[in-house]
Amino acid sequence: MSQIEDRLAELGIELPQPNAPVANYVPFVRMGDLIHISGQVSLDASGGIRGVVGEDLDLAAGQRAARLCGLSLLAQMKAACEGHLGRVKRVVKLNGFVQAGPDFFDIPKVVNGASDLMVEVFGEGGRHARSAVGVYRLPLNFAVEVDAVVAVS
Repeated sequence: MSQIEDRLAELGIELPQPNAPVANYVPFVRMGDLIHISGQVSLDASGGIRGVVGEDLDLAAGQRAARLCGLSLLAQMKAACEGHLGRVKRVVKLNGFVQAGPDFFDIPKVVNGASDLMVEVFGEGGRHARSAVGVYRLPLNFAVEVDAVVAVS
């Protein structure tokens, strides 16, 4: 078991099964030492968090939605690393998209739900560059979608 797996256990985090694509794309692509992970929506076993942040959902629900995206990103990282999260050297970049109402401007605070998770799990290796964007609509009415670029060994 790697230090990362130990850290997940310490945090009480059980990763979900990696989400299957819902259209014509693959969940991740490896190019050299970088893995590009497709956008992960705020889905969980109960159906996930859907709706518009700032209208249907408050900031805290948006942050939980972003954390769900982060958990799915971790599951995809694990799959891309053939089950060995210890191969992740660095979370390079996250791109966060929040289905936001017209008067909701705390987009970066929502995406912190995913960013904070990466730092909790990987420590300094989880600190990353990031974009946080408010959008009109996301697929299947999910509240948040996050994709990632990760450096691996």
